Amino acid sequence: MKLTTNEECICPSPPKTMPNQLLQEKSHRKGHQSKPNTGSSSNPTRRQWLKTTSSSLACAAVALKAPYVIAKKTVTLRVMGTHVTLQEALRQRAMKDLGINIVYEPKGSAAVLQKASMQPESFDLYEQWSNSIDILWNSGSIAPIEKERLTYWPEINALTKTGRLNPKAKIGAGDAPYKLLYVQPSGDLGSTPSNQISFLPYVHNVDSFGYNTAVIPKGIPYVTESWGWLLDPKYRGKVAVVNAPTIGLFDMALAAQAQRLMVINDIGNISKPELDELFHILAQKKQEGHFSGYWNSVPESIEFMKTGRVVIESMFSPAVASLNGQDIPVVYAAPKEGYRGWHGVMCLSSSTTGATKEAAYDYMNWWLSGWPGAFIARQGYYISNPERSRELLSEEEWNYWYAGKETTMPLKGTDGKISVQAGHTRTGGSYEKRFSNVAVWNTVMPTYDYTLQKWYEFISS
Repeated sequence: MKLTTNEECICPSPPKTMPNQLLQEKSHRKGHQSKPNTGSSSNPTRRQWLKTTSSSLACAAVALKAPYVIAKKTVTLRVMGTHVTLQEALRQRAMKDLGINIVYEPKGSAAVLQKASMQPESFDLYEQWSNSIDILWNSGSIAPIEKERLTYWPEINALTKTGRLNPKAKIGAGDAPYKLLYVQPSGDLGSTPSNQISFLPYVHNVDSFGYNTAVIPKGIPYVTESWGWLLDPKYRGKVAVVNAPTIGLFDMALAAQAQRLMVINDIGNISKPELDELFHILAQKKQEGHFSGYWNSVPESIEFMKTGRVVIESMFSPAVASLNGQDIPVVYAAPKEGYRGWHGVMCLSSSTTGATKEAAYDYMNWWLSGWPGAFIARQGYYISNPERSRELLSEEEWNYWYAGKETTMPLKGTDGKISVQAGHTRTGGSYEKRFSNVAVWNTVMPTYDYTLQKWYEFISS
């Protein structure tokens, strides 16, 4: 659904007094334009009174009209992205805090990337995932962001800047965000720090799959839970996959490897022969009736699980939280093979200039100012400078979402409904532990075009 907002014109109250210079100029012009009067008005005292009164009335009229003439139109910032971050509560809060109009345009991940790469004039800021950066940068749709204009840049943690939260963490295959962050002297993107960056690092998380423990016995995180479950014949006809070539593809690749159906040399850069083999496996599974559907949005994935259409599927964190809030026992797996990581990117359109560009920087800084990070934590997402949001979360919320500790009380999600019951611990543990176990990042591979062709053949066959 496209969200729109009417453009507003702020008209301040008239000033109580006019500036001296303006008063003098108006009085001077009035005096020259007035014709001399005769008769009773020829009395010097009366002439002076009339002149003063006329000048005052003229100035009053100007005082009433001037603010409406000089008032500036409120800037409207157009933000294109997905429903993951383009949420109405965030838009309303940002408009209130920044005093600007904001128009959100949420689309599916493939649709938003296609439009942004071809029409930079259609947006001012772009919000999606790091796997979109190469396409946007090479198409010339996004402009470098000046690091010195980012208020909270020093607070952004090491995950984005170096690829690791600690020295022992796995970086993960594919487009680890730090590889695409900095603009190099050559104009390419790389990991060597510079004064310009290709995106603002902000929201991020690790993804896996959700399964209904009323049907599938609960596994052990990092030990028995496996991507292979998505292709296990036991769940034939009750499996769904996210319909996104740069996401669902990796879920299926990880599952095929875990089931020992094939071996992939580099899962972050799958070759054409390997893709052919993978999609041959998936086509066979589809013919056997293994897949129940391919979801396009978080609400759709919730509906699949809620109605019993599926018992296991690719999922995003908010969907699991929503289902748990409805007393549907869905567990978000911590696969022993590692997670599929994603990192949100906020990019500046190469067509955005002037006051709108200033507003874009204000909005980027707003996202790291504390409140937005606390808001998205309640749906299971992390922010790049978490300590600033910590004071806006209760101790119970911080301990559950970031520290991986058991909560002693029910916790509410962004919708105000209970999403975590007392006595629960976040699957996969703490922020640091989860991001120490990334198998692959959402990635646009060199075989991207071929991947698109094979993916759409698979879901439409």
